[in-house]
Order: sequence, then structure tokens, then C-alpha cells
Amino acid sequence: MSRCEEIIAKYDLIPHPEGGWYKETYRCTTTVPSPVNGQTRNSVTQIYFLLTEGDISRFHKVAHDEIWHFYEGAPLRLLDLHNNQCNEIFLGRDNGHYHHVIPGGHYQAAESTGKFTLVGCTVAPGFDFNDFQFLQDDEAVLQAFETHSENYRCFI
Repeated sequence: MSRCEEIIAKYDLIPHPEGGWYKETYRCTTTVPSPVNGQTRNSVTQIYFLLTEGDISRFHKVAHDEIWHFYEGAPLRLLDLHNNQCNEIFLGRDNGHYHHVIPGGHYQAAESTGKFTLVGCTVAPGFDFNDFQFLQDDEAVLQAFETHSENYRCFI
């Protein structure tokens, strides 16, 4: 059994709509009103997220800040798209950066730079699929970004 298969089995991971594999590991029972949309959300959520070689996490955004935590494997290439500027961040033991925050409302995408990358993602206020949007569904941002997207087209 490969290490990826072990991780998927151990943590009971399932396919994520944006790509890769995930499992929610924590959802706080305390609720708060979202400062973004006024809806009630759990105060914090946490997932394991696995990207295997060739998998990508497609550009998407969530309403609230998302903290990415590196756990194991190859460094993670994390993309942060906001105001038509795309920044690349690498998480992992090779560069000593083990977490990074993507602010709420920014589009984000990711890929493993090797065989696999296991990370955790914490969202506060907590993640809700009603607060999730793919870049491909945001026509105005997509149209503006298309002219600069040669290096990132595979993430759309």
C-alpha cells in the first residue's frame, strides 16, 4: 500500500469537489454571525486535505479566512489570487513555511510539488459550502484574469 493509500484509509478521506481528498475533522458547536454575509456559521472548522501527484485544487474562494497547515509530503504550491494578481506560496519542510493564511474572498488553488502533500485547512468563521465559489463561475473575475492566466490555466 502506498503512503497516499494509507493516508486515505487512515483518515477516511473522500474526493473533494475542488480536487484532491478531504475529511472534516472538527466543527465547533459554537456559532457566530458571519461578518461577511450575516449568516450563522460554526465558529471554526478543520479538515485534512490531501493532494496526490497530478491532482490540483481548482481556483475557488470561501467567505472567511482559511489557514493552510503543512503536515507531510512534498511542498505545497499554494496560489492566492486577488485583484487580478496571483501570488505563489510554498509550504513545506524545504523552505520552513508550515502555514499560510488565504484571506476570505481571495481565490485560491494548490498542487503538490511531488508524490503527495497532506495539509490541514482551518476556516473561521467555519466553512460552509454556501460560502464556496469556483473561479470558473465568476464571469467578471475570470474574464479579467484570463489575459494573465497562462501559467495558471490548469487551475481554472
